[in-house]
Order: sequence, then structure tokens, then C-alpha cells
Amino acid sequence: MSLYGTSKINASGHLEIGGIDTVDLVNQYGTPLYVLDEQEIRNRMRQYINAFAAHGLPFQVAYASKALSTSALYLIVEEEKLSLDVVSGGELYTAINAGFPANRIHFHGNNKQYEEIELAIETGIGAFVIDNLYEIDLINEIAGAKNKRVQALLRITPSVEVNTHEYISTGKKDSKFGFNLLEPALVATKKILESETIELLGYHFHIGSQLMEMSGYQIAIERATALYKAVSDEYRINLPVINTGGGLGIRYTKGDDPITIKGYVNEIVAACKENFAAHNLPLPAIWIEPGRSIIGEAGTTLYRIGSIKELPGVKKYIAIDGGMMDNPRPALYQAVYEAGIANRMIASDKERELVTVAGRACESSDILIKDIELNSPMTGDILAVFATGAYNYSMASNYNRIPRPAVVLVREGHSDIIVERENYQDLVAKDRIPERLRKLRKG
Repeated sequence: MSLYGTSKINASGHLEIGGIDTVDLVNQYGTPLYVLDEQEIRNRMRQYINAFAAHGLPFQVAYASKALSTSALYLIVEEEKLSLDVVSGGELYTAINAGFPANRIHFHGNNKQYEEIELAIETGIGAFVIDNLYEIDLINEIAGAKNKRVQALLRITPSVEVNTHEYISTGKKDSKFGFNLLEPALVATKKILESETIELLGYHFHIGSQLMEMSGYQIAIERATALYKAVSDEYRINLPVINTGGGLGIRYTKGDDPITIKGYVNEIVAACKENFAAHNLPLPAIWIEPGRSIIGEAGTTLYRIGSIKELPGVKKYIAIDGGMMDNPRPALYQAVYEAGIANRMIASDKERELVTVAGRACESSDILIKDIELNSPMTGDILAVFATGAYNYSMASNYNRIPRPAVVLVREGHSDIIVERENYQDLVAKDRIPERLRKLRKG
């Protein structure tokens, strides 16, 4: 079992995160509970910034907020001098409402809505990442009506197959995102260059998530630079930015062995330098968009163990007070996690049992972890599931009308709620009963 960031086993044999005993966190805030290690988040952001700064070239590191979007987290992003990648009006509004500088925001998405584009233009975001011809027309229409000029990158699909789950591989030829190379991308380029409202900065690609090696990036950069060369030859311009997206993997289990953040940045920079030089083109500013690799390992989810069901000779189930509502990844794409009994982290081999962790949703597929060895789990124990910072809270739902958990930020012995726990009143707050149904009930 791996521990992450500031996590350790304290003198009581309990899991401690950010200088706080997780038993105390559960007693104060309840379960399920998302716990974020603030120091680990900041450390990873700084690793990205420092790795690029060592090369002495123009760059931007934008936190990919689809991994986890909260107002407090956006303020950490700002303090650490990162930019921000948003994919919806909701994420954009959260950032602006928190006071994040609009000119450091990049807006993604394959079907941006009219009112979302309006909000982005009105607030003065740094750049759109344009996904299709329809979006070019929308931006032209809205920006033209407001007498505004905006900056943009075109998202391209470099037709790269990578070793990850099908659902998070986004750079394939048949991806729903972006323009294929070269002709479709050149058509879109011409359309933007002829626009009076859009300034083209360059191209963006994202080949997939939870990637453990760099060969896919090297191929994608090579193919992308061919597009920069074609545009340079045709229009006599050198576009000033290349955005290679995100996707660096993290350790979910002992078998995961991702490249380091420094190694990842070095490989990206080296591939860009090599390929732009090969085409006799100036090196553009390099932008990237990490999300999971910043927030993933900084998150731990705490649950209370409830019912236990043993099928002799078959399986032993332990049920927790959460599940696919707060972590849909195992059901969605067979994600695998490590876990431990937070209130009894130390045990002998004889005390370890092979169990399956079941969620409380009314679904047979609500299995959080299959076949994991734990320290003789008992009703009332606290189960800590590691590396849950990315795509857990952000994908959580109210399935079965179960309220979503709280999110707490911990650092150097201090804890702060950054998202309150939902209650039953929150669940019905938007419900409305038509008058005709009220009359029937009264009758």
C-alpha cells in the first residue's frame, strides 16, 4: 500500500494527512469525506513551474479544472501562478466568482453554448480552444456583436493511439474532439485567419489521460509541427503558441509507474525543440494543461464501514457509506484503487483479509474495489481510499438521492471545509410541485 504527499501512520497507528489524524477528521466532519492535501497540491504545481522555468523559454501551465473545480482550489491555482483550463460555463463562473484573473483562463469544450461564449467574451478570458467550424461561426457572431476581438487555439486530433482506457483516449482519428490533420485543420485555420474577431495563437491537442509513457506525445508533436510548417508556408506567419494538453498519469496502485513531472516537461520541451528546428521554424511558447497529476494523489476519501456479508468459500463483502455516487470511476471505466483501514493502519499478516468493497447504491455494479487485502475490517472502521482527488467530487452525483460529501482541505495541522456536505433539504431545494398535483393531494 502506498502513502501519498504528507500522509503517514502516526503513533496511534492511524492514518494522518496534513498533520491531522483522519479519525479526528471523521469525528469532526463525518463520512464520506473528501480530504485534500494542500501541501501536496502546491508541491506538484511548483514542480511543473520549476521544470519549465529551468528551460528559460515562454510557457504556461494551466490547471485542468475538470479534474476538480472549487472556488478555494482556484485561489490556490492563482497563488501558485498557474493559468486555468475550463470546459463549461459553470467552471468559468466558479473561477470568475472566486476572483481568478480572466486573462489566464482557457475555455475548452466540443459544444460550447451561446450563453457560455457570451460570458467568456464579456469577462475577457485569455483564449478559446476552438473545437469545430460551428464554434468559429458562434464566436464570430457574438464577438462581432460586442465589438470584441478574442484569441484562440484550434484543437487538432493527431491520430495517436495511446495505452489507456478507451474512454479517456482523446487523440484518435475518430475522436469527438477537434480537427483531423491536415486538411480539416487547414480549412479551419483559413476560416479563422479570415475572421475579423478571432486571432489565431496556434494549435492544441490532448491525446488522452492517465498516460505512463511519452511516445504518444512525441508522435503528436511531430504531426502538429507539420501543420505549423504548412501554415507558415501558405500564409507566411509563425504562430506563437503550441498547447500539448495534459494526461500525465499518477500512481493509483503499486503497479503504476508514471514518468516524473520534471521528466514529462523535459520530454515535451525536447520534442518541441527538435521538431520545430527540423522545419526551420521558431520555437513557440509551450502551454500544457495538467489536472490529474496535480490533484489526483493529493486526495483521499474516508468512508465508514457498515454491513459485512460473508459468502463462505466465495467472497466477503464490506459495505461503505458511499460508492458510485461519490466515485463513479470504477463503474465507468474499471478504475482500480488502493485502500487501508485508517484507524488501524498497522496489522500482522494474519490479520489481513481478502475482501471486496461494495458501495451503498442500489446497483450490482457499485463495487468500489474488488479483492483487496485489508486489516480485518469491522463495522465502524474507517476506510481510506487513496488517490481520489481527480474525477471523484467533480463526477459525483445524487444517484438514489444520496447527498454529496463534504470536501476538506488540510495543511500543517489545520483543516477547512471548502465544499459543504449536502443535506436532504438541498436535494429537494429545486423540486417544484404543480398546483394541480397539490389539489389532488388536498382532495
